[in-house]
Amino acid sequence: MTISPSAEAAPPGALARFFAGDVWYSFCRSPVAIVSALIAGICVICAVGAPWIAPHNPFDLATLDLSDARLPPAWEADGKTKYLLGTDDQGRDILSALMYGARISLFVGLAAVALSVTIGVCLGLLSGFVGGKTDAFIMRVCDVMLSFPAILVALLIDGVGRALFPNAHDTLAFTVLVLAIALTGWVKYARTVRGSTMVERNKEYVQAARVIGVAPARIMLRHVLPNVLGPVLVLATIDVAAAVIIEATLSFLGVGVPPTSPSLGTLIRVGNDFLFSGEWWITVFPGGMLMLIALSVNLLGDWLRDALNPRLR
Repeated sequence: MTISPSAEAAPPGALARFFAGDVWYSFCRSPVAIVSALIAGICVICAVGAPWIAPHNPFDLATLDLSDARLPPAWEADGKTKYLLGTDDQGRDILSALMYGARISLFVGLAAVALSVTIGVCLGLLSGFVGGKTDAFIMRVCDVMLSFPAILVALLIDGVGRALFPNAHDTLAFTVLVLAIALTGWVKYARTVRGSTMVERNKEYVQAARVIGVAPARIMLRHVLPNVLGPVLVLATIDVAAAVIIEATLSFLGVGVPPTSPSLGTLIRVGNDFLFSGEWWITVFPGGMLMLIALSVNLLGDWLRDALNPRLR
């Protein structure tokens, strides 16, 4: 009996192939990856849903009461139940400030990593595929950028920005953070993609595409690029945690978002002034939130690196 084409089983979709693949199997077999994903997911949900989840809006000046300033956590003697983790020097709820602060930190970190990946992948792909003087020039630019730390670049961009746009401090603060992290972070992506591209460009499928007259730009984007994105994905996952920490460092030093909408780094800097006077919760809880985000993302990046390594399968 002949089976009609319509009666044949449809090929599985991308989602079904993912759940049946090695990466999902490795994830389900790794307790560290599962716990890290849960912690990172909770942090992201709290950050994204801060306007709806947070018990207070800590940055609405009309709702702040200075009589509630520097209250300890609710389980201590002078604490109040409506401020579970206490308040800071302006009467802002620490728990709500953590959610809003994590939102800013994650936004800056993800935006900076996305910009770094875009710049690094484009330049690395061009350098590895074209070679010659183009490759030499891009690699020398990478060597120059490696000599500039993110803090120095942030101070430079902040100084130039304040001189050119003196009345745009709030918008400039986010731009300074994203550019400072991205301009010092794209080099690792460029070098990684360049090395992988130099291997891929000599393989048979690239030679065959050249023989049949496929344009070089199409070969790079449609054939080479998908085969070099594996290491980039692992690097980007780990780099998100590094970008969040760099953002917190820059905000701690004052080159960051304004105090009216602070990130985790700004909250730590504010709490540092009261740490030795006994108000430990103002800086300890933001520091713990920062540690949880960085640790969970780093552990996920380590698992992803092992899951995508064919030698460990």
